[in-house]
Amino acid sequence: MIRSGTMRPGDRIPSVRRACTQHGVSLTTAVQAYLALENRGLVEARPKSGFFVRSQFRDRVAEPTPSRPKHSAGLVDVGSLQSRIFDAARMPDVVPFGAAYPGAENLPITKLSRIMASVSRSAGARGISYDMPPGSEQLRRQIAKRSLDRGLNLSPDEIITTCGGTEALAICLRAVTKRGDVVVVESPTYFGVLQQIEELGLKALEIPMHPRDGMDLDALERALKGRHVAACLAVPNFNNPLGSLMPEGNKQRLVEILARRDVPLIEDDINGGLQHSGDRPRVAQSYDKDGRVMLCGSFSKTLAPGYRVGWVVPGRYYEKVKALKLTSTLATASLPQLAIAEFMANGGYDHHLRSLRRNFAGQIRRMSEAIAEAFPAEIKLTRPAGGFVLWVELPKNVSALKLHERAMAEKISIAPGPMFSATQGFQNFIRINCGHPWSRRFDRAVEVLGRLVKRAMQ
Repeated sequence: MIRSGTMRPGDRIPSVRRACTQHGVSLTTAVQAYLALENRGLVEARPKSGFFVRSQFRDRVAEPTPSRPKHSAGLVDVGSLQSRIFDAARMPDVVPFGAAYPGAENLPITKLSRIMASVSRSAGARGISYDMPPGSEQLRRQIAKRSLDRGLNLSPDEIITTCGGTEALAICLRAVTKRGDVVVVESPTYFGVLQQIEELGLKALEIPMHPRDGMDLDALERALKGRHVAACLAVPNFNNPLGSLMPEGNKQRLVEILARRDVPLIEDDINGGLQHSGDRPRVAQSYDKDGRVMLCGSFSKTLAPGYRVGWVVPGRYYEKVKALKLTSTLATASLPQLAIAEFMANGGYDHHLRSLRRNFAGQIRRMSEAIAEAFPAEIKLTRPAGGFVLWVELPKNVSALKLHERAMAEKISIAPGPMFSATQGFQNFIRINCGHPWSRRFDRAVEVLGRLVKRAMQ
């Protein structure tokens, strides 16, 4: 059944006891049979869960090579492609592989809606009043309660709520830079960060990335020598688009490298709670000793993208960030903050996160297998440790920008690699969103993309 495709990667196979009944054999025989399948690489055992069909693409598809950006800092020009990607996300007839957002099917819409209605009735005037910075105390308390998972011990008074993670990153950049300053960024990095750097008139200094371990810290040290840098913006936990996870020792070293040069670190932890296995990774801020790290988070990838609720722990820059929040958007919407706080306290938030992580991990596996089957053998694929995006390296002679145009003509949206580089690099890379439950429609779309890539190679 596995070889015929009836059972797909990630599918759970019958339990050992059920196999005993189905085949009329002893428990020992069934266990030995499953171990034989495991030894052949067809299934894998997961603690307390049983046996699952193993993904075969890992044996056939290589990982992308570490990036090699230019060593010089320069102004950013990301163009208008970002708006086209988000425009496509609003079109119901376009397959949404472009913009990275979770599918509504993965989110607790009904429960959140009930909570929002209840909060709206009970909040009274508070629900329609400005919730001035630092924002909702109830929400800040819930975020602080979960800070131990990040390796921190926060109080609500250290947190400021924002209009999504985008505003959190933007006001952190504004707090520590001025026009013309140099900001260290990862390469590749999320295109929204590059757009903010462009809008603020800053220069980006790109640092190479390893597809699994994140930023190359030796390259960072070399880049900082003899150069004034105003800030470093990094995603240690599950970079977008790589899904890389920086080892704990590297996080500590990153903080120490920047501290020696008095460079503030803006830490984007928006995907930090979306690990595919194990415990939630610590944040770099947990190694900070003098408040130089600004930690940014959001509920957009885990709970409610449209609520636009994020937060920041600005450390020593608290007063500056608070003042910038006032001049930026004055206040974060009151009712969404109260609804999320109530959901975190009494709505089963932790249970929802566990389910979401399993779903994203399964969707990544399913997409990886489909791409490995449909695309040419020369491609390379990341192995994300968390999040819900895949980074695909295409053959050298395939233009990601042209592929994007041809895919849109087929009603398929993808994110071309040059969007993730300050210098328009990654010309033969694409990012694929895996935030939606798998469907036959997605299967067909991957097959179409595979044909387009093969045609482009010719």
